[in-house]
Formats: sequence, structure tokens, C-alpha cells
Amino acid sequence: MLVGGGHAHVHVLKSFGMWQMPGARVTLIARDVETPYSGMLPGYVAGHYRFDECHIDLRRLARFAGARLIHDEAVGLDRDQRRILCRGHPPIRYDIVSLDIGSTPRLNDIPGAAEHTIPVKPIAHFAERWEALLDRARDLQHLRLAIVGGGAGGVELAVSAHHRLSGLLAAPPEVTLVTREELLPSHNDAVRRRFEHLFAERGIRAVTQNAVVRVEPGRLVAANGTAIEFDEALWVTEAAGAPWLAETGLPLDERGFVLVDETLRSPADAAVFAAGDIATMPAHPREKAGVYAVRAGPPLADNLRRVLAGRHLRRAVPQRRALALIGTGDRRAVASRGRHEAYGAPLWWLKEWIDRRWMRRYTELPAMAADDDPEAMRCGGCAAKVPADVLGRVMARLDAKASDAVAIGLGSPDDAALLQFPGAPPLLQTVDFFRALVDDPYLFGRIAATHALGDIYAMGGVPETALAVATLPPARPPIVEHDLFHMLKGGTEVLEAAGAVLVGGHSAEGAELALGFAVTGRTRPGRLMRKGGLRPGDRLLLTKPLGTGVILAAEMRRLAPARAVEAAIATMLQSAADASACLAAHGATACTDVTGFGLLGHLLEMLSASGADARLDPERIPAIDGALSLLGSGVTSSMHQGNLAAMTALSSEEIARDPALAALLIDPQTAGGLLAGVPAKRVALCLAELHRLGYRAAEIGIVISASSERPRVFLEAGWMPALDVPVPAAAEA
Repeated sequence: MLVGGGHAHVHVLKSFGMWQMPGARVTLIARDVETPYSGMLPGYVAGHYRFDECHIDLRRLARFAGARLIHDEAVGLDRDQRRILCRGHPPIRYDIVSLDIGSTPRLNDIPGAAEHTIPVKPIAHFAERWEALLDRARDLQHLRLAIVGGGAGGVELAVSAHHRLSGLLAAPPEVTLVTREELLPSHNDAVRRRFEHLFAERGIRAVTQNAVVRVEPGRLVAANGTAIEFDEALWVTEAAGAPWLAETGLPLDERGFVLVDETLRSPADAAVFAAGDIATMPAHPREKAGVYAVRAGPPLADNLRRVLAGRHLRRAVPQRRALALIGTGDRRAVASRGRHEAYGAPLWWLKEWIDRRWMRRYTELPAMAADDDPEAMRCGGCAAKVPADVLGRVMARLDAKASDAVAIGLGSPDDAALLQFPGAPPLLQTVDFFRALVDDPYLFGRIAATHALGDIYAMGGVPETALAVATLPPARPPIVEHDLFHMLKGGTEVLEAAGAVLVGGHSAEGAELALGFAVTGRTRPGRLMRKGGLRPGDRLLLTKPLGTGVILAAEMRRLAPARAVEAAIATMLQSAADASACLAAHGATACTDVTGFGLLGHLLEMLSASGADARLDPERIPAIDGALSLLGSGVTSSMHQGNLAAMTALSSEEIARDPALAALLIDPQTAGGLLAGVPAKRVALCLAELHRLGYRAAEIGIVISASSERPRVFLEAGWMPALDVPVPAAAEA
């Protein structure tokens, strides 16, 4: 169990990807799925690097390593039960755990620091706040920036921020660095003099030997009473270990960092390792610097393999001295090692070469082996459905018998069956089941339950009960128990939030994780929504963007960026409950949920049941960021081929005009949005309410009269007048 996505764990993942260890399952718990490389952060601040150039995509790296990725933050360690406690997951069991969670800013030590400054650590959060600071700076004529901390990180940040802001502001920024010690206390006098000269040359003020004792809005108060006014303040002082480590019983140093022996293992617990900033080796103390974290990766990976194999561990003593290359913001750098100092552009070139070489090791991964068998990599989720034409032929041949209790069933199929018994209210019944589309069992359970409830909501119903069906690969009983509990825990949380309860189910061994739910619900009086019922003139609303199928297919191939995957997951987790109630309240004439057959396939079902055609505006069809570019590059879900039959509703000219958009129309969705027809006079209010509820909903087209026996869909860009409906921040997010 790797807790944290620090530099050492990045190497461990790469190592296990290059040399798999049979019988060992690696899991990474990471608060951020894009982890920054600290050596390039000042260059990013100075504007020399893009975000993606100095961040490692942990999703891709975990996929390469064959590791599970749990996107969550660890908040505790139960050593007795060998469980990791997380902020948003049930406890996660481990046999061996390694900690590489970096350090935590000690903001609470100084009154007002947490409220009025921007901490540089954790570094992953700093990038977002720095971009927000730059956005504010573009609207200012002048900016006063204060930086608290006089170590290498604070000094390098001061010159880098000055360089970047000077290019944005009409007047040079006022940058003030405040430190309780002298500048660069761990470096030699020549390095200190060099930066004192650079500060003076650029007008950067240094307030040394004067600790900050209080932070007020717009003002730092120093120990001698000096007040430093600021518009923005960055906090770069020495950090400490995460507070929850104090509750673990592990030996810690005076600043709360985990003590380790020369093998990077805790002397108090043979199952616990630590590396990077979070670890302290008392026999060989070193400053908290990225160079030591980077170099801890190979020995940590080696010793983790050794402990799993029951072999003797090796010593991993860090080097006594390391070359420090401190950027000066202007593509120059200062070299510092022992008593030696040097300065100039060639040193920046050396630093950049070292940094980029290290990044390439973990971003330019070996390509996946080409496989001529198209069945070798099949998608999960609703992209694993049987194609519509195959399913249709099977059901036609089945010739299932009818029942008086079935008001809506195979005779007039809809999203759920409707059962009516004498003297009882009608019931809705539906079932969904598919293999895992993410490797986090708890997250998979949440997605599977959200998807299963969609059919009930598509018919305007309210879920009441559910039965679960689960398969799990054979493994040791504690592992099977852990995974089954996580899947069902995730699912039941979603069910209970919807007002439904789990009443039973069935489990079995299988080749891979799979989960489904049979859901029973009730109808709302007078608000039953069906696929049929569309009328010419009705406007078509879609409550979620498209693209989960292609993004997850690309993720399997290590082609999808982490941000696109996170956006797809967030889309799948959004409940359709509020959208269903909203559509019903605004007089929706028909409704379905967009799932495995894609938008076009499910729209054709509605048009067939309604005897109508539709005209869509392709410019109004929402897509998850990254989906269209992936489709344009030729990536598709394994369900794509089965959904091609729906393309016959389009003309060949429409398909050729925008092949990526056409592919998006048949992209299979898991827990996709609701597609509904709404009377034209009520569409603006309905769309505004959907946005208020947090949906990225869109009006995508209009229902028109049928032109032939088979329904047609016409694509015409730009024909729809824009509605004056603002999209709130919640829906954009």
C-alpha cells in the first residue's frame, strides 16, 4: 500500500510496472492524481513550464504499474488492524504500507497565517492558487507580494515570482521576503551573497532575523513590531508531519516526521516504511529537499520487493552532500555544494536537463504492446453491453409470455418494467450489471448504484429497494472480504442517499470484479415518464455531457489525461434524482437515460416510440473536456462497433462533416444523463432550474414530424437560437 504520490513512490510505481511481482497487488492512495515535481515548481512560477510539463499523471503511471489508484487523502493509520483510514473511503487494508505524503505547512503556529496566506505546501494545491493569483494580477496596476521563509524554496520562489509578475504588471511588483533567520541558512556565504546581490538588483526586499508572529488581513507583523503590507502572501516556512501521524503510535521526531532506520522502515513496525520529506533517518539527518526524496525511490522499491519476498533488506543511507541548483527566475541558476558556488545560464541549462530527464522517466512510459486481437481489451461499465441489434434479435426470438400484472414490459419496452397488482400501488423494476470500469472497488460500487438508479429516475419514479449481484476474482479471504465490502459500501451509500435500501443479493467468484443492482421503485402520481410521447416542437434536453465511454477506453490504454478521467468520474457520480423531478415538474413529454447505446441509440428509441424525427444542433451537444480530441485521434470504446448501426439515422454527409462528433453521438455512457422532450414554452425555465441544481444540461435539438417509416436525425449546426440561461459555477464544475 503506497500512501502518497511523492517522488519516491513515483519511482516505486515505475519499478513495479517494469518488473511485475506475481502475487503482489500494489495500491496507491493519493490525494492528487497529478503530482508536481518540486524541482520544476519555481520554473513553473516563473512561466518557463506549463502545468503538464512539471506534473506527473499518477493515473497513467498506476495503470502502467498495474496498481490500483484510490483518489483520496489518508487521515489515519490503524496499525493493529493494518488499515489505512481515508477521508472519503472506508478503511483500506494493507499487508505492507509505505508513506510518502510530503510535509504539511505549520500555519496554525502563527495566528492568521491559515486565513490570510497561500501555503506552498502541499505543492499540488499551490499551482491552482498561483494561477488564481496571476488572474487577479492581470487586473492590477501594482502588486505587493510577501513571501515568508528564507530557505532555498522561499528565495527561489521570490525571484521566480518577481520575474513572472514583472511581465504582467504595468509597474514592477513589490516583493518582500521575511525570515526568522538569515537568507539560505543551510548554504555557504558565497551563495548568500549572490542572492543578496540579486535581490538588491531586482528591488526585492529581504527582512531577515525577524520572525513573523501574526498575520492580519493585508499585513504581516514581525517579532520586532515591523509591519509588512501585502496584497498576496506566500507561506514557505519549514513544514511538519501530518497531524494524524501523532495518533499512529509510530516514533516521530520533534517536528512530527516518521523516524526510519537505514532500510527506510519504521523501527517500531516492520510493516511500515517511509520516504521523502515525511521520513527522518536519525542516524543520518538531512534537510528536507527534493533531491533526497528523488534518490530514496530506488532503494525503497528494492526493499519493498525484498520484504514481500521475505529477503534481507539493504541499507539506504542518503549521500551526505548534494548539488543544489537554485533558479533565479531569468533562466539562470546558482549552484551550491559545500563551500562552492557558481552562477550563470549554463547552470540553468544543466538544471533543466536534469529535471526534464527525471520527468521523462515517469511520463514517457513504454508503449503498450500492440495486440491484433480486438477482443483483448474490452471496456467495462455500460460500454460492456450487448449491442442493440443483437439484443433485439434475441428478444424477438425469445417469445416471452405476457402477464396481466405487467403493465409495461417486453411488449412495449421502456427503461423499467411497470407491475400492477390488485389493491396495491404500481411498482417499477429494473436491473443493471456490468464489470468494473475503475479499479477502486468503493468508487465502482458508487458508480454502479448511480447507474442502476437511472432507469427508475428516467421513468419519473422513486427507488425503494435493491438487490445486489457481485462477482469477485478468487483471492485470499481477507482480500475478497475487503473488496466485496468496499463495493457494497459504495453502492449502499448511494442507495441510501436516494431513499432506497439494500435488501439482499448474490455473490460469486468470477474472472473480474463486476457488480449490479436490481432496483424496485414506485411511481409518482401522475408523473410517469416514458420513452414515447415526444411531440413535434418539443425541445430536447440532455442533463449531462457525453464522453465517459471514450475517456475510460483511453484510460485503459494510458491515453487519457488525469483531468479528463476525473471529469468523467464526477459526471458518472452525479445522481439523476433532481433532474428527474425537475423534468417532470416542467411537463416533460418523454424521457430516457443515455447509457450503453449512446445518445443517438437512445434518441432513436424515443423517436421510434413517438413516431417522430429530430433535428440536433451539434454545437450545443455537451462533451466532457478531452472526449472529442480522443475521438478525433481514433480512440473509441469497444462498444463503438456495436453502436454503429444507429448511424444509419444520419446522412453520410453529416457523418463526414464531423467524424468526432458523430462518434460522440454513439459513445456508450455509464450513469449518463437524462434525455427528455420538454414543451418549447417551458424549456427556458426547465434549463435554468437544471443549471441551478448543478447539472451541465443543454438544449440540443427539437422534435420534428416523421419523414419516413424509420426515424431520422438531422444535424444542423447553429440553427438553434441561444437561450439567455446563465450556467452557474456548480454546473460548470
